[in-house]
Amino acid sequence: MAAVEVLLFVLMLVIIVVSLLSNGVVLICFLYNPQIRKQVPCVFTLNLTFCNLLLTVSNMPLTLVGLVNKAQPGSDTFCQLVGFSETFLTTNSMLSMAALSIDRWIAVVFPLRYHSRIRHRDAALVLGYTWIHSMSFSTAAACLSWVGYRPLYASCTLSDVTDNSQTPFVVFTVVFHSLTFLLSFLVLCVTYLKVLKVARFHCRRIDVITMQTLVLLVDIHPSVRERCLEEQKRRRQRATRKISTFIGTFMVCFAPYVITRIVELFPSVPIDHRWGVVSKCLAYSKAACDPFVYSLLRNQYKKTCGDIINRLLKPSSMNASGPAD
Repeated sequence: MAAVEVLLFVLMLVIIVVSLLSNGVVLICFLYNPQIRKQVPCVFTLNLTFCNLLLTVSNMPLTLVGLVNKAQPGSDTFCQLVGFSETFLTTNSMLSMAALSIDRWIAVVFPLRYHSRIRHRDAALVLGYTWIHSMSFSTAAACLSWVGYRPLYASCTLSDVTDNSQTPFVVFTVVFHSLTFLLSFLVLCVTYLKVLKVARFHCRRIDVITMQTLVLLVDIHPSVRERCLEEQKRRRQRATRKISTFIGTFMVCFAPYVITRIVELFPSVPIDHRWGVVSKCLAYSKAACDPFVYSLLRNQYKKTCGDIINRLLKPSSMNASGPAD
């Protein structure tokens, strides 16, 4: 293997390990903490976690095999099944992120009516749509024989295996990515930018109240005044950073792969196979990022992880400090 291929192999291996561990921790927190299970967004988070785990254990290792052997892993039927699962799981993941953004938008913009507008039944209906949407495109691609091994990505994915239906395949690919990637991206932008607008409005109100308080407290110590002003700045930056993370990770991970798939439709444009694998790795890396972006960096999950660790270490510490026989 060339040096670049060795680096891609290591990168893929790291993505698989991180994705397995991080999504596994999210699943453990979900099972351990009943408060997390009571929240409506947990329906989308759990669906996203399962999609990421299935993608990690089924598709990523086979792409690793394809990268090493430079050949199709398994038979044609097996490769079609793997390509079907990748199309379904990736589409489902994108739509789950869009659903999470809509839930967050309703929670922030309509906080007093959130619990009456969004219930577990409503979340289940939205989740049902994501499954129907994902299943429709993946099933259509499989029935039309548009799933197979693609050397450019070293994986079983969407591909015009027969080369006899180029125009329909081009139309299908454009429509598929428009109604999955582009639609999800637009939903993320619209909802999170509205959330950011509301967050900045509340920050301005809090800043006005804080400044009025600081003016009244003329004898306040300069260090306390400085800390209050610094907290205002951090509060404004925190909201922008969170929104940038949600939208930015989606674009960085998925956009190169989707753009490559669209450019690939033009035979006159050459694409290096190493770039194809890199774009695939970036798309896979979203499965490793999602647990941190949507779950593990939240205080509730941090506290749950701490409780689990303390519970695991407590029997060991008691045994170590127990009286010797």
